Amino acid sequence: QVQLVESGGGVVQAGGSLRLSCAASGSIVRIETMAWYRQVPGKQRDLVAAITNRGRKNYIDSVKGRFAIARDDAKNAVYLEMTNLKPEDTAVYYCAAGVLTTAQAMTASPLLEDYFGQGTQVTVSS
Repeated sequence: QVQLVESGGGVVQAGGSLRLSCAASGSIVRIETMAWYRQVPGKQRDLVAAITNRGRKNYIDSVKGRFAIARDDAKNAVYLEMTNLKPEDTAVYYCAAGVLTTAQAMTASPLLEDYFGQGTQVTVSS
């Protein structure tokens, strides 16, 4: 019903920058929180940054001052601007969204559903 597609990953040297983009499409009534997660092999997927539909932003400590999350509700999109990248930022990055779908909106007790994209690889070389 809902698809999230990321783009913008790649290989960059330490100290460099990348901008990740994610666009949601499908049977969307509204999107509440949008977020970026990352995962390295053998470890759990961790939240990196999130932004609510009111624009409130949260970041994990290790990226504060280096990463910036933004959203464009007209495009159902979320972005992650990453600067001063470090080798420890290397991971697969996933976007996520809490979505009210048209199907849920027609129920007596509509629920938000969480969707993830397929991921995009970010590699930072030292």
